[in-house]
Amino acid sequence: MSAAPVLVVRAVSHVAGAGRHAVPVLTDVSVVAHRGELVALAGRSGSGKTTLCHLVAGAMRPGSGEVLVEGRPADSIDDWAVRAFLPQRLGLAEELTVEENAHLPARLRGATPDAGLLARLALDAIAAQPAVQTSLGEQQRTGLARALCLRPGLLVLDEPTGHQDDANVDRVLGELQRAAATGTTVLAATHDPRVIAVASRVVRLEGGRVDG
Repeated sequence: MSAAPVLVVRAVSHVAGAGRHAVPVLTDVSVVAHRGELVALAGRSGSGKTTLCHLVAGAMRPGSGEVLVEGRPADSIDDWAVRAFLPQRLGLAEELTVEENAHLPARLRGATPDAGLLARLALDAIAAQPAVQTSLGEQQRTGLARALCLRPGLLVLDEPTGHQDDANVDRVLGELQRAAATGTTVLAATHDPRVIAVASRVVRLEGGRVDG
């Protein structure tokens, strides 16, 4: 018997706004992802990718349907070892350095972070700098390091290469592939064909629906 999926999105619909201002964002969307899959969530701007990421990350509840992570409602999970999220708005702590931001989930749990992760993401040379004084690309990689810190069962990313140059895209992709190879399920919303090229599977959204 095959292992239970890490992520189940079942018949999810969601609207933005209310009443006569309500706009459908997702309609009857279903997605299943298993351990170690790297799933690219592709689609044009406005197709619903970011909304789906936020639903899987537990930042909002679906209007209908259900989102389960490891068999539990997504919005009931606050453990970054179970599910971690890299949103487009990175949410780094302004008072902390790059290293402190990246290692924060481990510090809060008394865990040991991956000692080589900052170097692999070219952050080791700026580890002692305040994160907010670094470039947007460096801040995004700091957010990725934070999300990977506890080797989560599910990693959710919204446009993870959006602020990266070519060399750093390769670094980011390397970490996503490394995470998947060690058992993390990766769901990455993206416009980037380079992310799509390394994915084990692609789910395409069109007008808030799964296309195909």
